[in-house]
Amino acid sequence: MAKRRSDNIQNRKSGADRSRKQGRPPKTPHGNSTRPSSSGRNAGRRPPSSKVTEYRRPVNINIGMIIFTVILIYVIYSIFRYATAKHVIGYEVRTGSISANSVYQGLALREEEVVDSEYSGYINYYSPETDRLAAGKLACTIDESGQIQSYLAQNASEDTVFSDSEYSELSSNIVSFEESFDPSAFRSVYDFKTTFSGTIQKITNSSILSDLSSLAGSSSLHYCNTSDTGYIVYSVDGYEEKTFQDLVTSDFDTANYTRTDLTNNALIAAGDPAYKLETSEDWELVIQLSSKEEADALQEEGVVRVRFLKNQYESWATVGDVRDAGDGRYFAELKFTNSMMTFCTDRFLGIELISNAATGLKIPKSALIDDTFYVVPKDYVTSGAKSSQGVLRQVMDSDGEKSTEFISVTPYTKDDDEDHYYLSRDTLRDGDVLIRPDSSDTLKLSSSMTDTLTGVYNINKGYADFRQVTKIAENDDYAIVKANSTYGLREYDYIVLNASSMSPNEFLYE
Repeated sequence: MAKRRSDNIQNRKSGADRSRKQGRPPKTPHGNSTRPSSSGRNAGRRPPSSKVTEYRRPVNINIGMIIFTVILIYVIYSIFRYATAKHVIGYEVRTGSISANSVYQGLALREEEVVDSEYSGYINYYSPETDRLAAGKLACTIDESGQIQSYLAQNASEDTVFSDSEYSELSSNIVSFEESFDPSAFRSVYDFKTTFSGTIQKITNSSILSDLSSLAGSSSLHYCNTSDTGYIVYSVDGYEEKTFQDLVTSDFDTANYTRTDLTNNALIAAGDPAYKLETSEDWELVIQLSSKEEADALQEEGVVRVRFLKNQYESWATVGDVRDAGDGRYFAELKFTNSMMTFCTDRFLGIELISNAATGLKIPKSALIDDTFYVVPKDYVTSGAKSSQGVLRQVMDSDGEKSTEFISVTPYTKDDDEDHYYLSRDTLRDGDVLIRPDSSDTLKLSSSMTDTLTGVYNINKGYADFRQVTKIAENDDYAIVKANSTYGLREYDYIVLNASSMSPNEFLYE
């Protein structure tokens, strides 16, 4: 009996443990839970269900994360749009000026007389080159026997002293060479060496000229006097007989140019050049031009100011004849009446034509664009509502009936064409039939009726609006155009800096 009671107690403990593990309160021996009973009002009620429901947290919306996400998406979209969009740079039109100076290589033509020697022997000069000699003055001597050369050798001294005027002449030659030296024309160094050596020798010779009286009676010594007045030059190059009409393009090739210097105390033969005499103060430079328009513009000026690049000396020249060289180039004469002595030894001279600075609206050349327009007679353009201008175009409806519509256009003009208007191809197309106002005459448009105009794209209204311009002057970077022209530009207008990046009527921001 005691054993049975012990087993019952043990079974109840095991049941209580199982109930505790399953989350249920243990039962009493009478089948009830061991949980204390509620108050009397809960007596007899059904015990609560032992089923456990999982707790779910409520969804909390973070407004900060939403705003951050929206901003991030917008930034990414903006970066993508900027990277893929067309970038248009505007330029504000302002009044300005440019100096359209042009640099040329000129070929000098003069009245030159090459005097040949009548004798064979050693030639000696007694006047510095470029001196102006009067007619009948001693130019040189020809020593057939070599007596002067022997005399000079016997009286040569390392202690020779020059006068102040002679030192001044030598110093002037050196300074002039230093100022005009161009490393790209190194040949000038050898020319200067020859000229400088000859100057020293002629100074030395002139100092002994009075001592030649002892040799005056010698039949081997010949005095050569000038037959005319002119500048004496001690070199020849074969251009002495050339005229403006004789010149060809190859004559301007300095790489093939050769000059023969006539040196002092040199042995020459009869018939060889002894010296050259330039007999007139009038001379000319011939320059090459690249186009007929350039040649016509220069000839129209008549008189031009010239800067010599050798020494920056400036002078006025009269524009003479202009002729076609036959190879797409043109030759032009620039005539001078002074500065002969300064340049009488130079055959080729670099010059710059100084033009008056042109003033107008200054725009970059990258903003210029050429567009194609229909060219129609002026009497096909008429006025419409609100003083707008346009043309009458013939149209046909679905029933085949013909009618007329007014097409608003901007009529451009050219200075050299007073009878026609230039109409944009944006509103008109090939095959359109235009009707002359108050007439039955018609004009069918075609691609053969087109021409080009130069203009810019005005962007004041947010789209590329073509505006015609007329160039006054230009250089490598800028052009000067007329201001306040009809359908043209005004100061402070905004234009597209790079016109090739836009199309007519294209919007800047889409």
